[in-house]
Amino acid sequence: MVPQRVSLITISTINLPELRSFYKRLGWEETDVSSDNYAVFKTAGVLLSLFPVEELAKEAQIEISKSTDYFRAGVTLAINVDKREEVDTTIDTIRNAGAKILREPSDAFWGGRTAYFSDPENNLWEVAWNPNALFDERGAMLSF
Repeated sequence: MVPQRVSLITISTINLPELRSFYKRLGWEETDVSSDNYAVFKTAGVLLSLFPVEELAKEAQIEISKSTDYFRAGVTLAINVDKREEVDTTIDTIRNAGAKILREPSDAFWGGRTAYFSDPENNLWEVAWNPNALFDERGAMLSF
């Protein structure tokens, strides 16, 4: 049986110092395992790692595009907030940190509120409020 958990998400980065700086501008705390070669940030449920694209390609024994001209993966990472109005205030903070806002905060067809942004290397993120979401004491999502 494969454990049903996601414990670490790694984003490949073309410019580690720039992307590290962006996530720090969001107010995110870096862990003590970060180094000059990679960055690791604490989140409620998983660790978020930034790792140079060349090193990730070497590690996985694959080729990865270095372009930031398009969204490199069909993956969206999400930040779920506790209140409807927090979608708007969170997007304002993210905008001020230098992100590109792709969809301004608006009500979603599923009853919540959502917005989308891309970080400086075009990784796709959603900020969402779901009225049915349940979180544990750390802020990790249990269900929605």
